[in-house]
Amino acid sequence: MTTHYLSKKVQELKPSGIRRFFDLAVTMEGVISLGVGEPDFVTPWSIREASIASIEAGITSYTGNAGLLELRQEISAYLHKSFGVEYSPNNEIIVTVGGSQAIDLAIRALIDPGDEVIIVEPTFVAYSPIVSLAGGIPVPVNTKAENEFKLQPEEIENVVTDRTKAIIICSPNNPTGTMLKKEELEAIAKIVEEHDLVVISDEIYAELSYEGKYTSFSSIPGMFERTILVSGFSKGFAMTGWRLGYSAAPREISEAMLKIHQYTMMCASTMAQYGAIEALRNGLPEVEYMRKSYRQRRNFFVSSLQEIGLTCHTPGGAFYAFPSIKQTGLSSEEFAHRLLMEEKVAVVPGNVFGESGEGYIRCSYASSLEQLQEAVKRMGQFLKNNNLV
Repeated sequence: MTTHYLSKKVQELKPSGIRRFFDLAVTMEGVISLGVGEPDFVTPWSIREASIASIEAGITSYTGNAGLLELRQEISAYLHKSFGVEYSPNNEIIVTVGGSQAIDLAIRALIDPGDEVIIVEPTFVAYSPIVSLAGGIPVPVNTKAENEFKLQPEEIENVVTDRTKAIIICSPNNPTGTMLKKEELEAIAKIVEEHDLVVISDEIYAELSYEGKYTSFSSIPGMFERTILVSGFSKGFAMTGWRLGYSAAPREISEAMLKIHQYTMMCASTMAQYGAIEALRNGLPEVEYMRKSYRQRRNFFVSSLQEIGLTCHTPGGAFYAFPSIKQTGLSSEEFAHRLLMEEKVAVVPGNVFGESGEGYIRCSYASSLEQLQEAVKRMGQFLKNNNLV
C-alpha cells in the first residue's frame, strides 16, 4: 500500500459525481445522456480553420504567459461591447486553460489557510474542492427552490464571518440555470461592499442567457475593484475540448494570478488561442444561432417535464433543467441510478451539487430535439411503471 505517501487533502477529496454517472452510462448501449454539460454543436468551421492555419504556418511555440496580446485585445473589446466592462489587455486579462483554471488561479491568489469562501449552492462541483486544496474553508449557502435558487442577500449575512474573504457566484448557474438580474446583483453588491469581500464571478454561460440583457457583476457600481470575472469559450462557442478560458480582474489581482500561472501552466495552447481570436472576430452569429436553438430546446424540455409530473422552474440561461423529484419519495442518487438502469436515461443526481440539490436532478438539454423527446418519453415511462407520480 502506498496511500501513506498521499496528501491528506487529496485523500479526503470525493470523486466527481458527474463523471461517475457519465462513466457508467458510456458502458451501456442505447443510453440517452443528459448528464455532461457540453454543447452538442461542433466548433464552428471558421474557428477550426483558423487554428489549423496557425499550425500549417508553423506557429507552434509558446505564447507569452498571459496569452497572445492579439487575443487579449479581442477579449477586452468583446467584454466592453457586450457587457460594458473595461479591462486592459496589457495587465488585467489572462488567457487560461479553461475557465476552471481561472477559478483555481483566483482562489490561490486570494486565499490564505483558514480563510473562508462562500459557495452558493446548488453549485458547480469544482468550487469547494479548489478552495479546500488552497487551504481555505468552503462555506455553503443553500438557496431555495421557492426563490428559483436565486441567492438572497440575507443568506450571505447568515454565514459571513470575520474570516470570510470571498464569495463565488455563477450566473447563469450550473446546475439550476438560474440567472440573476441587475437589481438582484445590486442587492448582493451592497452586502459584498459592507463586508469587504471579493467576488469570483463565473460567467462562463453569459452567452447563453435567454431573458433580457445579461449583467456582468463587475459592471455594478463599486464592484470592478472587488470582482474577478471568469469566463471562456467552452459553452457559448462550443469549444469544450479546446480548453480555453480567461480571467479579467484589477491589475494587482491579475498580476498575482499571473505569477501562479507562470509556474504551473506557462501558457494556454497556442493554436487554440488563434481559434479564439477568430471566434471573437467572426463567430458571434454562430453563437446567436446556438443560443436560439438552446432556448427552443429549453422551452420544449421544461414544459415536457411538467407534463410528465416533474415540477421545474424555467431556467434563465445555460443549458440545464433542474426538476424536482421529491414527490417520488426517492433520493436523487436512487432516482438517477434507477432511471439509468431501467430506462437508459443518464441524468445527474442533485446532491452532487450540494445539500440543497437533494431532491432534484440535473438534466442537460444540449441534445437534439429528437433525443430530448425520447428522453422525456422514457422518463415518463419510468415514473408510470414505478407509480412515482
